[in-house]
Amino acid sequence: MYPVTFQADYVEKRSRLTTFFRGIMVIPLYFAAIFWGLAALVTVVIAWFALLFTARYPQGLYDFNVKALRFLHRMSAYYYLMTDEYPSFGGDHDANYPVRIIVAPPAEEYSRLKTFFRLIVGIPVYIMQYLYNIVAGFVGIVSWVVIVITGKQPLGLQDLLKMSMSYSTKGSAYFMLLTEQYPPVTDREQLEGSDPSPQLGVQ
Repeated sequence: MYPVTFQADYVEKRSRLTTFFRGIMVIPLYFAAIFWGLAALVTVVIAWFALLFTARYPQGLYDFNVKALRFLHRMSAYYYLMTDEYPSFGGDHDANYPVRIIVAPPAEEYSRLKTFFRLIVGIPVYIMQYLYNIVAGFVGIVSWVVIVITGKQPLGLQDLLKMSMSYSTKGSAYFMLLTEQYPPVTDREQLEGSDPSPQLGVQ
């Protein structure tokens, strides 16, 4: 199983009101995202140097970057209408929240070579992330229209959003040096509805 798992519960019935005003409701989250993003930029750079010199990811940096990853992509999932539940401003694991991002503990040792050339070897990941983000944006617009009119989210649209958000999350984890493995293009390896957090999740 890939060390980063993206899970999202499907709920067909949705709130027309919160969907209609989603672009406004997400504004406070964007301000929090500025903090998380800037802080993660610094901690990822520090982790990059640590990995080059020691081939190990300091636990404190790893835990913080996992929390940043979790917050930023829970926010994105909320914005793209995967859920009506407002996410917390923290990055702790919450098994009760409908969007869950579970990350395995750090590896015992990382490749210095893969770390040094991450931005170069990660170009295919960046391209796939870009394409999936386009898909998420388009499907999010369609979902907004459908939910505002019908009050329901079709399963097909939710699945497309889940596929897009899953790859985007794993791609971000790859660039945050949390894993050395290329993200899988599809989620076939992911067990639906499972929550491996007691064994794999960084709390």
